[in-house]
Amino acid sequence: MTLQRLFSPKSIAIIGGGAWCEAVAEQAQRAGFKGPIFPVHPKGKPLGNLPAFTSLQNLPEPPDACFIGVNRHATLDIVAELSAMGAGGAICFASGFSEADHEDAAGSGLQAQLVAAAGEMPVLGPNCYGMINYLDSAILWPDQHGGTPVQSGVAIVMQSSNMAVNITMQQRGLPVAAVACAGNQAQTGMAEIGAHFLEDPRVTALGLHIEGFNDIRAYEALAQRAAALGKPVVALKVGKSDQAKAATISHTASVAGEDAGATALLRRLNIARVDSLPTFLETLKLLHFAGPLPSGEIASISCSGGEASLAADTAHGTPVTFPPLTETQCGNLRAALGPMVALANPLDYHTYIWRNTEAMAKAWASMMEPHLALTLLVVDFPRADKCSDADWDCAIDAAGLAKARTGATVAMVATLPENLSETIAARLVAKGVIPMLGLRETVEAVAAASRFSAPSDQPVLLPTQSGAAETVSEAAAKTALCAHGLRIPKSAQAASPAQAAQVAAETGFPVVLKGVGIAHKSEAGAVALNLQHPEAVEAAATAMPCAQFLVEEMITGAVAELLVGVVKDPAHGFVLTIGAGGVLTELMEDSASLLIPSTRAEIEAALGTLKISKMLNGFRKAPAADMPAVLDAIEAVQNYVLANANSLEEVEINPLICTPTDAIAADALLRRQTGARATNTTPTHQNEKALT
Repeated sequence: MTLQRLFSPKSIAIIGGGAWCEAVAEQAQRAGFKGPIFPVHPKGKPLGNLPAFTSLQNLPEPPDACFIGVNRHATLDIVAELSAMGAGGAICFASGFSEADHEDAAGSGLQAQLVAAAGEMPVLGPNCYGMINYLDSAILWPDQHGGTPVQSGVAIVMQSSNMAVNITMQQRGLPVAAVACAGNQAQTGMAEIGAHFLEDPRVTALGLHIEGFNDIRAYEALAQRAAALGKPVVALKVGKSDQAKAATISHTASVAGEDAGATALLRRLNIARVDSLPTFLETLKLLHFAGPLPSGEIASISCSGGEASLAADTAHGTPVTFPPLTETQCGNLRAALGPMVALANPLDYHTYIWRNTEAMAKAWASMMEPHLALTLLVVDFPRADKCSDADWDCAIDAAGLAKARTGATVAMVATLPENLSETIAARLVAKGVIPMLGLRETVEAVAAASRFSAPSDQPVLLPTQSGAAETVSEAAAKTALCAHGLRIPKSAQAASPAQAAQVAAETGFPVVLKGVGIAHKSEAGAVALNLQHPEAVEAAATAMPCAQFLVEEMITGAVAELLVGVVKDPAHGFVLTIGAGGVLTELMEDSASLLIPSTRAEIEAALGTLKISKMLNGFRKAPAADMPAVLDAIEAVQNYVLANANSLEEVEINPLICTPTDAIAADALLRRQTGARATNTTPTHQNEKALT
């Protein structure tokens, strides 16, 4: 299936006669579309100045791109007819398909019929506005839009048609090459649309507005193709759901959070994630003009100490940093600014040289050294409707001169987005300076643009079908995990308090006593630590709310305790979460999530992001944990999941006790489908069927 005819059509058909279809005809003509436009209406109703054909069979040729603006039932017949006649593709505007399932149970059935009717013909939607190709002036769009033709720019694919309209109205100096809506993605998904756009050499970057992932394998293919083409992809991921927390009883689900799977998937795909629409657009703009940044090390120059402080505070806690000035920078800045300016990064250069374009250019260029990924010139312009901005021409000219002399990547940023107009943005772009709107949005864009590396070449372990599940005993869970390499304590089971005391004596003191059949033992008073003699064991067992007990050797010498857990997320796969364990799990909220399978290096890097990593590495001269053993333990859990994905619901080790010489699972929780048996063979990764 190819999307070329649909997105770069030589002919257009508009099927229907309402106001929406009239708008499509008007927008296509206004854009200067050079090919024929064929209105189709059974009564021959014209669209504006365009005469209509009464049927598709009367058209002189199969159209490349078709906008279908009729009701959902008529849409099915038209799609089938277009497919049979060899049309290039169709946009299904009608709603009332799967998105309306809550109100109309027939919606999903109609959507399945639509896909069947389309056959091999590409279809966008249903419930979809359409597409705008500003590169080729090809527009099938039933509403106003604010864009203009461009020679190159970013492509944006949206699930929300209304948000797509809003994006076309942006006045940020962002060149938009194309906008497409995916609607319900009944047949053609966002990843396929995005991959098509990336193949165009005029498209510099891709933006995706994602509510949910419908086909992980398609996104993996998109990521690999984007990497091969050297084109970055940015996602605004919304629609956080509680799918990953359904039917879970472990700490892992709550620690991982509702959105951990999406975050882990996007990171794995090397797709930069942002959390707001303004940052989405500013990131795409930065990537269009500069490409991915080599680091988050930047410089900031402003004529106000307040702005310098604001820049530093805005970047605090982000990957964006302001490295100290080098000797060369200090020498050149001192020569340019004189002795009255305190030199620092961010720099407040005062206003002594304002209006002196050459002096400003010299000072700004002095800051622009090769080790910096970007230099920010902080300038807010007066509003043109009430003030004159002529006195700011020196800043635009100086920025251009500094850029020309150094070849550095330079952006001019307004602290308030409204304080840099589209007119000023165009003037800056002409001088090679990137116009950025909003200091926070700019810092977030720099952080996103500096995160690109390479997508994982390992396919995600896709979620399997869920069924009735049971929680196996702790002893059985540990035995199953031990078969895959997890270290567990020496233990034995007991059926009474007296037997527990006897077993403890045989195990050797100190011991840990646990109640069997209780998920959250600490909260239920079903765990007792560091018991030193049989009488203490029997007394502790008598006080527990259960009749079965597990006696284990007490693991001493802990450097730190970790949580290692996996939950099956129906939307993203199997989410591996690593975090502070034991009593610190909820207290510290210190965790990182990956998708299975992850490499040992990726697991180690995730551990390094945790606050508790300081303890693992030997905090304040304390002994460090045996990191190879810790990694072995986490990989053992992963290997169990890979071997048992078809039946697994969730697994958790909490805590994994990390000592200077070992990493041992002190507690284990395992939920798997009823009747399933653990597989102890070497895991293979052949999971290829996604849930839909």
